[in-house]
Amino acid sequence: MAEITGPATPGFDSQAAQERLNLASRLERLPLTRYQKRLFLIIATAWLFDSMDLAALTFILDPISAEFSLTGTQSGLLASLSFAGMVVGASTAGMLADRFGRRPVFVTSMLCWGFASLVAAFSWDLTSLLVCRFFIGVGMGAEFPVAQSLLSEFVPARSRGKYLGFLEGFWPIGFITCGAVSLLVVPAFGWRAIFVIMFVLSLYALYLRRAVPESARWYESRSRFDKAEQTIEYIENEVAKAYRKPLPPVDETKIPAQSTVQRAPISELVSRRYLPRTIMAWSLWFTVLLGYYGITTWQSKLLADSGMSIASSIGFVLLMALWGIPGFLTASFLLEKIGRKPVVIGFVLLSAILSYVYGLQTSPAGLITVGSAMQFVYFGMWSALYAYTPEVFATRFRATGCGTASAFGRIGALVGPLIVPLALSTWGHTAAFTVAGLSMVVGAIAVAFLGPETKNKALEEVAR
Repeated sequence: MAEITGPATPGFDSQAAQERLNLASRLERLPLTRYQKRLFLIIATAWLFDSMDLAALTFILDPISAEFSLTGTQSGLLASLSFAGMVVGASTAGMLADRFGRRPVFVTSMLCWGFASLVAAFSWDLTSLLVCRFFIGVGMGAEFPVAQSLLSEFVPARSRGKYLGFLEGFWPIGFITCGAVSLLVVPAFGWRAIFVIMFVLSLYALYLRRAVPESARWYESRSRFDKAEQTIEYIENEVAKAYRKPLPPVDETKIPAQSTVQRAPISELVSRRYLPRTIMAWSLWFTVLLGYYGITTWQSKLLADSGMSIASSIGFVLLMALWGIPGFLTASFLLEKIGRKPVVIGFVLLSAILSYVYGLQTSPAGLITVGSAMQFVYFGMWSALYAYTPEVFATRFRATGCGTASAFGRIGALVGPLIVPLALSTWGHTAAFTVAGLSMVVGAIAVAFLGPETKNKALEEVAR
């Protein structure tokens, strides 16, 4: 394929311009101040709202099934359609973000799922709701890989794992918030009110996103050194204002510049140099999401089937999800202390074990007790997964790498909720959750043999 080298002018020395820019060293030496933390909170807020919308079906699947008289297969199809949309959103958004920039795709994703949520509130039958869930998935699928890439590109290596882990921590917060809202709203106003709330939140997140700049590292990867210089100067000025003292000096020799000469992103992913990392990321995401969503999508319905009311099942799922908060905090701390690989492998294996044990439970008390422990390790696993994935790819195709990994994950998430009712009806609870656990074990093995360690390394160092 044709090489993409960025804009060129007669007599322009791209390498010399990049060396003068010295972008990586300038970003890595910046202290963390309230400016970067504010950018993190903006990205994390949008992540939280997306997570709420994705989690909504966990709490409202039962009343939707009751209103439309859905069979188990139809309920599984509804649960899976948003993941089908996420396959499309994640795979295309990553490539678009690497070609046109992080920020425009980041902003557009919110419009897609926000307005699809509004239409879903007025769905009149299963087909219309399926279409809306698909487009909600497209918007959310576009959000996740771009947010990962953008955050990883402005947080220095010494704090990157922690903040990426904290970002995923907004998922259990979103899950819990959605559960609390559902507990209050669904009994009084019905499940449609949840989608209206999601639309209003999307507008607020869109307003907040105006303050997020484009990635300076992305500008550099496209050989747009003038824009990269303007952006890094702006960031340096904002950090200096918040820091209130002179910034640390730039280490002129610390970090080699990234390569700006590139093939198409997909070709880079399957090149001899990066193929092991790509196989690792795709395998990890597919297997983990298959197991995770195969279980959690059906949690409240399984509790309801055991004799609880809709309100009680929502309340107990919410109670279990609270354990996700110490889970993601623990993982975020360990990511910087012991490294990415041992944390990813450890939490994935613990998730596999507890998934199997969950399938052995037959009483509400057992489901709640083991489910709480399961949520602790699940959300620790997610924090490690989201922190690790953007680090293993180079800037010039990072969003594509994250997007395709996420797309493989959503395929797994699409399959998982369909497998569980089939396995439950054919072989029983134990077999269904054994499949979920074994799937996660495969992901852990892929990381052990194919994944690089990225702790305390600048993104440019990992890419080399």
